[in-house]
Amino acid sequence: MWRYRAFKAVQSLVERLPHPWAYALAVIAARFAWWFSPLARPRLEYNLKTACPELEGDPAALRRLSWLNFRNHAKAYADLMMLPSTAVETMRPRLKVQGWEYLEEARARGKGVLVVSCHMGSYEVCAAIWSATLAPVSFFAEELEPRELFEWYRDTRARLGISVLTLDHGGIRRVLQALRDQEMVITAIDRDIAGTGHMMPFFGKPAPIPLGPAAMALRLGTPLFPVCVYRLPDDSYMAEGSPLVYATSTGNARADQIRATEECLRHIEGFIQRHPEQWHVPHRIWEGSP
Repeated sequence: MWRYRAFKAVQSLVERLPHPWAYALAVIAARFAWWFSPLARPRLEYNLKTACPELEGDPAALRRLSWLNFRNHAKAYADLMMLPSTAVETMRPRLKVQGWEYLEEARARGKGVLVVSCHMGSYEVCAAIWSATLAPVSFFAEELEPRELFEWYRDTRARLGISVLTLDHGGIRRVLQALRDQEMVITAIDRDIAGTGHMMPFFGKPAPIPLGPAAMALRLGTPLFPVCVYRLPDDSYMAEGSPLVYATSTGNARADQIRATEECLRHIEGFIQRHPEQWHVPHRIWEGSP
């Protein structure tokens, strides 16, 4: 309970601040976290070295990159904390897009859109804009502790037109229905949160990767749309889409799921290598990580 009360105290302050002040406070918090986190920074730096092997021999560059990552991650949290008092109309001009012709291609098929991404950028802001302008949006999310904190996340997203789906059988049933209703569903595959991932190469090293999105795409004929979101220097956002991935059936469902997932993963590797300072993963992905 104290964690939720502490979060709410900070959130209530941040949502009342002008954007520049909220970001300034976030950067101060990021500096403390970067210096004193016992596991988050070592794990992040391990992940960054795996994604960008050239950092292995350049400790100074790795330090700069991990600091920028903490800084951007803190700003993403500030965005989230400001959402309860932010109108979608004021956010819309801050979103730029690339590759949106692929979204139109996916929507034209009439089977919903399954956005496959990674933990990068301020997805809540972009999802709120998408929900207000394109189609209803559903978001896979892990259940947080304490429960009150998860309910705050869920209710905040719901106010912006975003449905939160949990990683259980009930959530999967709801996402299948959302896709049948031609909605947009967003999920990330760079972390195996549910612990059921299939081992496959991720930046050349075996990592557990979820096959669920490909399984749903194979079942419903829904296109997989690789997308990343990242912050621009002026604190606006870019949503960048890549060509659609189609999960086609060859009669071997497992092999078909793996093939489609690997194709999505190659796009995600490209996103991360182009914007490693915004890949927010202070978590254990590979064996050997702290």
